[in-house]
Amino acid sequence: MQMTSCKKCKETVNWNYCPNCGLSVHLKRIDGQYFIREIRDFLHVNKEMLHTIKNVLISPGNSIRQFLTEDRYRFVKPISFVIITSLIYTLVNYLFPIEVKENTFINPFVEIKIEGVPMTNLIFSWMRENFAYSNLLLGIFMAFWIKIVFKKYSYNFFEILILLFFVSGISTLFLSVGIILQSLSHLGFVQISSYVSGIYLIWAVGQFFDWKKVASYTKTFLSYIFGGIIFVALVVLVGILIDFITRH
Repeated sequence: MQMTSCKKCKETVNWNYCPNCGLSVHLKRIDGQYFIREIRDFLHVNKEMLHTIKNVLISPGNSIRQFLTEDRYRFVKPISFVIITSLIYTLVNYLFPIEVKENTFINPFVEIKIEGVPMTNLIFSWMRENFAYSNLLLGIFMAFWIKIVFKKYSYNFFEILILLFFVSGISTLFLSVGIILQSLSHLGFVQISSYVSGIYLIWAVGQFFDWKKVASYTKTFLSYIFGGIIFVALVVLVGILIDFITRH
């Protein structure tokens, strides 16, 4: 076989595949088999997505524990899952617009307005309009408190983040459905879905640790509150700092 250079890493190649990066020397032309493989891969990803949504929705505690300790192949990866659900939310918000005055989410941590601090108010305004992303940021602070209040469990901070990524993804889908229904009916489905989203979050996280104990749900609620307080305080401080820098 004639020696050539890898098109990716420029390594000298004298076989069918690059010994350095594994790239095929001969790239096959696109044909019918290529489209069949693309469709198969697409259906496989969608099957994983539906499996993830179904299991995390119905039995979040068992499903996420299974992902962490037993089987990570049948679920969409948590970061991919939360990105996909956030993109779905963004697309739904674009395709099914609702009036600004109706677009009020029941979330005390983004409904704050502070006189004389325009940058802070601008940040909170962005959060209200981009609920999926602000919910993720809030989840980071919530994870910190969950780690503290559930300290007797062996889960580390990143495993708790995985838990919240899955739960936040489902919560975002609740909001997406609420936007669609409100856009079509002009009824208050966004507020209803916000309540459902919050209740689901507390139930799902509590179930993950110990579904039999009321204390699990109480600790989850307190983690949400404390995490939100720190989150808001940080946003306020950032807004004040930006305003101070821009004025001087």
